[in-house]
Amino acid sequence: MELHDVWFVLIAVLWTGYFFLEGFDFGVGVLTRLLARNRSEKRVLINTIGPVWDGNEVWLLTAGGATFAAFPEWYATLFSGFYLPLLVILVCLIVRGVAFEYRAKRPEERWQRNWETAIFWASLLPAFLWGVAFANIVRGVKIDSDLEYVGNLWDLLNPYALLGGVVTLALFTFHGTVFVGLKTVGEIRERARRLALRVGAVTAVLALVFLLWTQADKGDTGSLVALVVAVAALVTALGAARGGREGWAFALSGVTVVAVVAMFFLTLFPNVMPSSLDPDWSLTVTNSSSSPYTLKIMTWCAGIATPLVLLYQGWTYWVFRKRIGTHHLADAAH
Repeated sequence: MELHDVWFVLIAVLWTGYFFLEGFDFGVGVLTRLLARNRSEKRVLINTIGPVWDGNEVWLLTAGGATFAAFPEWYATLFSGFYLPLLVILVCLIVRGVAFEYRAKRPEERWQRNWETAIFWASLLPAFLWGVAFANIVRGVKIDSDLEYVGNLWDLLNPYALLGGVVTLALFTFHGTVFVGLKTVGEIRERARRLALRVGAVTAVLALVFLLWTQADKGDTGSLVALVVAVAALVTALGAARGGREGWAFALSGVTVVAVVAMFFLTLFPNVMPSSLDPDWSLTVTNSSSSPYTLKIMTWCAGIATPLVLLYQGWTYWVFRKRIGTHHLADAAH
């Protein structure tokens, strides 16, 4: 296996890690409006991800940086062609981070309500737009002979991509719902379990349609295996949620996220951005990669740094592993 193939796999792993972790993170943000009934319950939901949300976003920075270093042509075409949706995602992530930090800085109800609204929308929009972006990458976009994107925003808003956005939004919301069930106690936990069944059922239908569409259009044997794993894991997660086994439900919803992202990348390889104008103009792991020497240096750096990052993040989740409820909240005195 060539180094550019290795780095395609590593970038796929980074995006998978990002969507696994930030997926439930986005889901919890959406649930601040769908599940919480009062300000105390919103505080509980936000506190479930409070210690980890910023660490989850590091996976995005690493995935973007690795793409820039390993496949500069891919990075340039992707970020120029998808400039507006990626800018919206970036603004949402900035607003979301500020909202988490500033929400409790003042006691006024209007102040806190506005920041809670920002958390909701800044979680919902990226969850939707990431699905639109990756669905377009899989489907193929208008890339010319100079390996440059020549389409426009409306080309990205096609039915397949919009369905992909709805699927990732639903899947991340389900992932977040079972995470809340795993991390809370009392009435919030029970309502999260009931909501997980409804959201999960809708997600299963949407995901099945989208994945079958992807398989019929771009799939092969590997992507078919990923499709089967994704659907089986999602259905089993629903059964675990119904039985009150939140740990298994969360693990299986995570497997669903992993399988869906794996299917995306399996349908792509050896392309990284297929051209819908001419297959010969597609960006591939070969024509868009950096030099072998650059990839070699990157491999050594990743081999040393990645285990340390994984150990630290795993330790963080272990430290903050216990359930919380409204009775754990300190008084809201400013």
